[in-house]
Amino acid sequence: MGGGCEVSAPGDGAREAVDTVTLFRPCGPKEIELVRESGFSRWPPRLPEQPIFYPVTNEQYAVEIASQWNVKESGYGCVTRFAVRRAFMDRYPVHQVGAAHHTEWWVPAEELDELNQNIVGKIEVLREFRAEP
Repeated sequence: MGGGCEVSAPGDGAREAVDTVTLFRPCGPKEIELVRESGFSRWPPRLPEQPIFYPVTNEQYAVEIASQWNVKESGYGCVTRFAVRRAFMDRYPVHQVGAAHHTEWWVPAEELDELNQNIVGKIEVLREFRAEP
């Protein structure tokens, strides 16, 4: 579930150690476009029918969702990776929702802005999947 990183402290160029957790998120085309528009710095607000933001704990699970569910639904899926301050993520237990590697956090939609404020670095696109023609 990921370990720390260093970020530059504002001002004097000194470095500050920040303890982070690595999260993964499978996305469809609409969500990743909104992430791109943010400069890969934040997740878009949830829709009314999406009361929970579900980042997952491992790349394997994110690949399964992106390649099977997102591609089937929209023809495109991708896997993202991002780091969040551990002090923030520690308030959310990890939930196992299927097989042993099907683990995720459940972040209420109303707390997504705070999660975005605790992202360290950029949201990275690791893998992309497209429907076969």
